[in-house]
Amino acid sequence: MATKETMSAQANDQSFQHILDELEWRGLVALSTDKDALRQALASPITFYCGFDPTAPSLHLGNLVQLLTMRRLQLAGHHPLALVGGATGLVGDPKPTAERTLNDRETVASWVEKLADQNRRFLDFEGENKAQMVNNLDWTSQYSAIDFLREIGKHYRVGKMLSKDAVSARLNSDSGISYTEFSYQIMQGLDFLELFRRYGCVLETGGSDQWGNLTSGADLVHKVEGKSVHLIATPLITNSDGKKFGKSEGNAIWLDAELTSAYTMYQFWLNTDDADVIDRLKVFTFLTRAEIQEYADKVAAEPFKREAQKRLALEVTELVHSKQEALAAEAAAQALFGVGDLASLEAKTLAMALGELPHIKCSAGISVVTALVETGLVESNGAARRAIAQGSVSVNKEKVTDENAVVSGFLPGNVAVLARGKKSMAGLFFTSDTP
Repeated sequence: MATKETMSAQANDQSFQHILDELEWRGLVALSTDKDALRQALASPITFYCGFDPTAPSLHLGNLVQLLTMRRLQLAGHHPLALVGGATGLVGDPKPTAERTLNDRETVASWVEKLADQNRRFLDFEGENKAQMVNNLDWTSQYSAIDFLREIGKHYRVGKMLSKDAVSARLNSDSGISYTEFSYQIMQGLDFLELFRRYGCVLETGGSDQWGNLTSGADLVHKVEGKSVHLIATPLITNSDGKKFGKSEGNAIWLDAELTSAYTMYQFWLNTDDADVIDRLKVFTFLTRAEIQEYADKVAAEPFKREAQKRLALEVTELVHSKQEALAAEAAAQALFGVGDLASLEAKTLAMALGELPHIKCSAGISVVTALVETGLVESNGAARRAIAQGSVSVNKEKVTDENAVVSGFLPGNVAVLARGKKSMAGLFFTSDTP
């Protein structure tokens, strides 16, 4: 996880006179309430919040956009409230196409704790403008159904609720929408009202896909308290090809190391397209405008060196995991795909890297031909022998020339790296009977 040393090194870019200017330059403001009023409010310390629902045991890269936006606001002197939705997580934000599966209370409670711990890794919970953790179950559970309808529900007009994008999309789908999920926007609106009352919170941040829910809270505060509050919505980040960002082979990139390893995290960023890498540096790192421009120049002049991608991968992996884990992932990538020494890697790092490749468990004495077929690097024994004859097969970076060769020369942790060509690789994990 990110260390205090990593956090202490974070700073906003001093070339910007106002935090809103930096947020806009980094592409973090897709929608907002009145920008002049927002700018004026941010000129002095305010309290703001962002909410995270426990719909999974970990946050993901989409949530990281919000966490880093919160951190930038905190570095500008503002007071963050990190809200984990113990109540809203029991209901579920409407998805565009179908009803969510409701998780049991014990599961949601355990995920609340996991998400709270992850929030603590990215925000500073010490100092003058320390972050505070809040759980909307604390106030929502105090309302009876009748009190909720009388005190909160009366301020909502069904026609306006139906017009929200998430609701209208579901109404036009085959599955429709339940009253449970239809009520989600009221619950999120209540959060802003309660945080306004309890902490003087006057700003909510979130993703642009949440705009309907964000405005629900701002409208409720205005109706009940007669006060105007502010909203910032970050854009949904997509790749230059239009595909949704944050997916790898159909799987989310999680902030939990048990779900997404440091090596996988590093590789994800290292594979960023040239057309996307500068925007990613703006959003996901604390590099300054001048530093990012230097990388933009390098991408334009020498894209094949992929210096921007390497810096991006190192920065974000350190942020999410640690500097040590980031450097280990970098070393593993260099050893596998570059000129690094495989034998110099720690067993844990090597196993982590090979686990992301096609891999098999096998016994000592397995032939190179069999290993090539079983790992899927070739389709048949004949193809394996041809590949060896062509000089394109290696074990632990040592070329194999004998089609009858067996795998030998085990690396730390009783593993081996099998390769066909420079890019097609597989891992061999030897069982305990390996000598």
